[in-house]
Amino acid sequence: MSHAGPPVFIGADIYRQPIATPPHPLAVIRAPLAEDLARAMGWLDTGNYRISPVADRAALERFHDPAYLDALEQAEAMLDLPEALRTRYRIGADANPIHPAVYRRPATSAGGAILAARLTAHGGIVQVPGAGNHHAWPDRTRGFCALNDAALSILEWLDHGLSRIVYLDLDAHHGDGVEAAFATDPRVLTISVHEAGRWPRTGPVSRPDMGVINYPVPPGFNDTELDFLMDRAILPRIAAHLPEAIMLLPGADALADDRMAKLDLSNLALWSAVGAIKTLAPRLIVLGGGYNPYALARAWAGIWARLNDFVIPDRLPRAALDVLAGIGYFRAPGQPRPARWLTGIADPPNAGTVRDAVRAMAV
Repeated sequence: MSHAGPPVFIGADIYRQPIATPPHPLAVIRAPLAEDLARAMGWLDTGNYRISPVADRAALERFHDPAYLDALEQAEAMLDLPEALRTRYRIGADANPIHPAVYRRPATSAGGAILAARLTAHGGIVQVPGAGNHHAWPDRTRGFCALNDAALSILEWLDHGLSRIVYLDLDAHHGDGVEAAFATDPRVLTISVHEAGRWPRTGPVSRPDMGVINYPVPPGFNDTELDFLMDRAILPRIAAHLPEAIMLLPGADALADDRMAKLDLSNLALWSAVGAIKTLAPRLIVLGGGYNPYALARAWAGIWARLNDFVIPDRLPRAALDVLAGIGYFRAPGQPRPARWLTGIADPPNAGTVRDAVRAMAV
């Protein structure tokens, strides 16, 4: 499938600001690490990089309740929120932190995702790893997600007249917010591969009549099983939809190195999935997702390489090694990091058997 022009990477410096303290899962730098690693590899420069704008209120109100947006802005201004508003909108509740950019940061992610849709309106590929807040609802912060940038980006595609869109979510957690946003819209097919029973404990079944496809996979889900599902179920279903555009949330928390879940993929499996869907539509947007900074930086940089057909070398340049050496990760204090986190981008493959529970999903 041909794409219009070279891929574009969207980032922003706001992601370098801390928004939580340990042991909160968000107390790590995420998207900038992939950007820094890609730059250190010589894969990113001013020609293929865009700064994410901050989405304006009118854009956000395409999906979100104005009163909810008011509460987010109030929380940012006050660094607090009255209990009634916390309870109503879950801002500052359920481990969703209030911080100095609690409105501007997700609005930046939304702006980047909307820009990605605009850049690909006539074809193309964009990676925007700062986006991927798939749990947010129109009037509720949920699962660390305040604004549903994925849904807003899809709405932008729809505004450009696209009528066959696929949203593929490989995050370890079910893409509940995006599914709910488009479950009654025949123009959007949502597909989610997620750990069965993992928070938010939704997505146990599919509704093909509504364009909702779910694959709740068992713990220990491995590379061979993802390849099996992709080849036997997901890719044929996507192809049958004749997509004009595909959005992928790769979800680095499905990797074996990310213990926010109990899935065991290598980043090679995610890259293989990216390569496969890249050929199925003239428009592709790739989001982020994940919590282990070593795992997500290497996975997302590798996705950028795959999107551009760059070769990932076994021996990294000194600048890339310095990026990896500078990563801090509080979840394993005092424990030695695996050498591959510090010396290379690719994981070893994690092949295995295809269990009956997974095999049954492809029937």
